Amino acid sequence: MSAPDDTTSRVRRKRMEIFAFLFLTAVVMPVLAVGTVGSYGLGVWIYQMFAGPPGPPTSAH
Repeated sequence: MSAPDDTTSRVRRKRMEIFAFLFLTAVVMPVLAVGTVGSYGLGVWIYQMFAGPPGPPTSAH
């Protein structure tokens, strides 16, 4: 009786691994990428609000 249960559990495990892989590649990684780039951009934007834009100082003439 353990043979059908063993086969069923292997199929279920494989299906869950495929689902986990697709979830990680289609949902988690894009969210992490957007969050990382967005938080870096927000940090630079806030820094530039206090420190000013990059570049040489303006001439006093």
